[in-house]
Amino acid sequence: MTFSEDPDLQPVLFGLFLSMYLVTVLGNLLIMLAVSSDSHLHTPMYFFLSNLALIDVCFISTTVPKMIVDISTQHRVISYVGCLTQMSLLILFASIDDMLLTVMAYDRFVAICHPLHYSVIMNPRLCVLLLLLSVFVSLLDSQLHNLVALQFTCFKDVEIANLFCYPSQVFSLSCSDTLFKTMVTYFVGAIFGFIPMLGIFFSYYKIVSSIVKMHSSGGRYKAFSTCTSHVLVVCLFYGTNIGVYLGSEVSNSPRNVMMASLMCTVVTPMLNPFIYSLRNRDIGSALRRLHSW
Repeated sequence: MTFSEDPDLQPVLFGLFLSMYLVTVLGNLLIMLAVSSDSHLHTPMYFFLSNLALIDVCFISTTVPKMIVDISTQHRVISYVGCLTQMSLLILFASIDDMLLTVMAYDRFVAICHPLHYSVIMNPRLCVLLLLLSVFVSLLDSQLHNLVALQFTCFKDVEIANLFCYPSQVFSLSCSDTLFKTMVTYFVGAIFGFIPMLGIFFSYYKIVSSIVKMHSSGGRYKAFSTCTSHVLVVCLFYGTNIGVYLGSEVSNSPRNVMMASLMCTVVTPMLNPFIYSLRNRDIGSALRRLHSW
């Protein structure tokens, strides 16, 4: 499916998606370059941030390049294997994003609530272990969705009401009994989506409780400022994902679902570098030093 069949709009859509993709890739690569080149940023928080930037590049690369090619060639077809591969990668990188945001919330919790023990708790070994655990859990999430999809032997339709293979819409095409599909989908969603969100809420509950107890207004401001960028990214990530979920389950308009999906898969990865560079003085300083070179 596409936004419009109007030939005059195709060059506009092509230029729009291409520019958004290039901005996203460039912005996230700059974040990674700034973190790797500045020794002041070789800390757990920025280690996870640079990996988040890398995952955002991978995440948007699973959908937008194919969309750009489809618009330019007017050939909007994807094979069954290609669709499952795209769906699997989409879930994988979205889940890693989710897990990294949870780990970053834990990092801020340790930094603010246990500052004297921060370097001991958030040691390099634990940081690498948390990263590997995030990848492993996300792989499990992705493969569970794939196993569900592979159980479908027939489809009542071959057209997906979206610009890419979004999981819930792929599952809805099955002509077989949907009870098992629905149960597994909601169970997996609860485990891999709801639990990380609870972890983030709990971390920030502890953070806010600790900040409120601070006597210095300067200390409270500094503590809040270290969390601002992360909170904005978390709100953007969960806001757009909830919008996609509600849109696919409630809305009968394919265009509304498509717009919500694009916000999640295209706009969010594009905005993340701007949020971190504009709201984070360390990243801003590192980027200015890179520019001065």
